[in-house]
Amino acid sequence: MRLPAALLGLCAVLATAGQAAAQARTYALDPVHTRVMFAVDHAGFSRAMGTVSGTTGVLRLDPDDWSSARVEARVPLQRLELGDDGWNRATLAGNLLDAGRHPHAVFVSERVEPLAETRAYIHGNLTLAGVTRPVTLEAVLNTVKRHPLPPFRRTAGFSAVAMLSRADFGITAWSSVIGDHVELRIEVEAVHDPDAQFGEPGPEP
Repeated sequence: MRLPAALLGLCAVLATAGQAAAQARTYALDPVHTRVMFAVDHAGFSRAMGTVSGTTGVLRLDPDDWSSARVEARVPLQRLELGDDGWNRATLAGNLLDAGRHPHAVFVSERVEPLAETRAYIHGNLTLAGVTRPVTLEAVLNTVKRHPLPPFRRTAGFSAVAMLSRADFGITAWSSVIGDHVELRIEVEAVHDPDAQFGEPGPEP
């Protein structure tokens, strides 16, 4: 029995949509292998560098369609490390990051702008010290493949960079010592997890 042409066309559309949906997967950010590095001018002498470990979050990705990607990330500021306990405490204090009242920096993507096969701008909103401002990450997809170590789950790896002004987030203390422009470098590994949900804090590292 031959199906009508219209029905055949509908079946083809549904099949294509199903294939596209199957290619988009949900990943959970790996807090062990995801790290945020920042650099900021230190009184003109050097660029002070620090890192924050333990980021959690969710990524939805179809490597063949960057424009459909989505990411949410929570950065635990108490995991900040500048190489000195006193400097760490000063950075987390109320006149700078105010981590006691705002323990996480949160990034939520709004749209992804593909640049090339493995490069894209990720436009989104960053909430830091209780203030939300737009920030754009320039991201590179390093690879998506089965991880070589147990439990051998499919893993996506990214590198990203961004620049932000701390004054945009109301962080203006010590302007004669600490520069305004902050350079971010972010290294991300995300593990396939179909149960990962957007809008949820995720486990603490």
